Amino acid sequence: MSLFIESDLRQRARAGTPVYKSAGGVLQERLRVLASVAEFDIFLSHSFTDQELILGIMMSLEDLGYKVYVDWVHDSQLSRDRVTTETAQVLRKRMAMSKSLFFATTANSSASKWMPWELGFMDGRNGKAAILPVAQQSTGSYAGQEYLGVYPYVQRAPANDNPRQRLWIHRSPTNYILFDQWLQGREPTERS
Repeated sequence: MSLFIESDLRQRARAGTPVYKSAGGVLQERLRVLASVAEFDIFLSHSFTDQELILGIMMSLEDLGYKVYVDWVHDSQLSRDRVTTETAQVLRKRMAMSKSLFFATTANSSASKWMPWELGFMDGRNGKAAILPVAQQSTGSYAGQEYLGVYPYVQRAPANDNPRQRLWIHRSPTNYILFDQWLQGREPTERS
């Protein structure tokens, strides 16, 4: 199993962005299509300064068949540079519309004003909060710093003999479960 690799995510974002369009233009087109979404599988908590990486993550998760909420895609009117009651209300509503939250860890995530709040809100709401580590190079596990270490983390890999990539929720390299099963209330189990 592997973590999400920064270079792969940037490549995916660029592959999804036609040469003649900006990432913002592509996202505006996607927004029109996704405007009718009533429920999201994943609320993607992230640093706004990581737009290309987040676009790559969003597209990668969509490639796997999931509906992903990204605030600057779905709610472009939100203020990202200051904390407001109005923004908090919109984010609460969107988290209530989401089955889970993935906290995308990057070099910039520790500077985010919103990410710790979003993580705590979703954890308290339904317990379906996980860390999506963005690594510089391929590695098989993740060890979160400080409070992030108490949350499970996300990896992707094929399931059984099927070459199709799937999402996995891990407590450790040997304690994991398919994401879809985790959403249904099952917990990761130890495997040898």
